[in-house]
Amino acid sequence: MASKVFIVTGASRGLGLAVAQALLLDSHKVFLVARTENDLQTLKSEHPSAVDFMAADLADLKIAPKVANAALKAFGKIDGIVVNHGTLSPISKICDSDAEEWRRAYDINVFSAVALIKEAIPELRKSKGRVVFVSSGAASGAYAGWGSYGTSKAALQHLCAHLAVEEPSITSVAVSPGKVDTVMQKQIRDEGKTGMSAEVHASFVDEHESGRLLSPDKPGNVIAKLAIGATGALSGKHYRWNATDLAEFQ
Repeated sequence: MASKVFIVTGASRGLGLAVAQALLLDSHKVFLVARTENDLQTLKSEHPSAVDFMAADLADLKIAPKVANAALKAFGKIDGIVVNHGTLSPISKICDSDAEEWRRAYDINVFSAVALIKEAIPELRKSKGRVVFVSSGAASGAYAGWGSYGTSKAALQHLCAHLAVEEPSITSVAVSPGKVDTVMQKQIRDEGKTGMSAEVHASFVDEHESGRLLSPDKPGNVIAKLAIGATGALSGKHYRWNATDLAEFQ
């Protein structure tokens, strides 16, 4: 099978890094986007001919065309995008929140995805490519203090559905990766106590202390396989990473 080219966002650590590593292990090429250059450079040094990157903040919507152009310049095509970057902040109840903080969260979690996908659509049409959106159980379940995150992930899932309707040649899938041992989970434990309910916050702390958080490579491998080979029957829909419908991608 010829190698494919994927843009992976939020790729410097955690789930995004696990997705990138899985794609590389399967002999594909990846264009990485994240804010931290050192981590991206490390992966490029390990795979010099299969990795390129841009260290940038995708919340600056002017970055999206630069990313698409740089990926094309590096590898000549775009076969898929994994939209993994995101922010949980602000962790605060609506009554205590700042609308400007919500606007920033939507810039990161939603509008940057719209901007990047829009730029890549012509190439994804050519390749009959795939877009995998990393969602969250918070898109359908409400947690106190998670209003900006949950509603923005719900918007991301609906963006997935709209992309599937408008671009039938592009397969679009939203995946919830479960509770993964990442920096975001640490942020919940460190910063969530004031904005979240005490019971829910304690449950997140307990899951970490009891070793029940998922290793990033488990959902990361599933997401990578979906980016490579998700079928049209999955398009426009949302799945948990370990859903029976995704058994062939486990």
